[in-house]
Amino acid sequence: MAKASIIHREIMNILPHLNKIGSHRITFDFDKNADVMYISLEKPQNATDTETAEDGTLYRYRGNRLVGITILNYSKKTKRA
Repeated sequence: MAKASIIHREIMNILPHLNKIGSHRITFDFDKNADVMYISLEKPQNATDTETAEDGTLYRYRGNRLVGITILNYSKKTKRA
């Protein structure tokens, strides 16, 4: 049960952030071979611009609206200490 309570806490911590994004439909796709997590905030994304963060994460926009996130080297970035 301790593992479930940790997962519950982590999910509850992320909910306010997901609410700020304002998406009504979020999908997650993980490509294990490429170690890439694709997060779609709208389907279809129809992104018109991409911004790259220092760590290589790609933020995909349609106009000023964030429509997707691509996280490269996902396993390394989410590895627990």
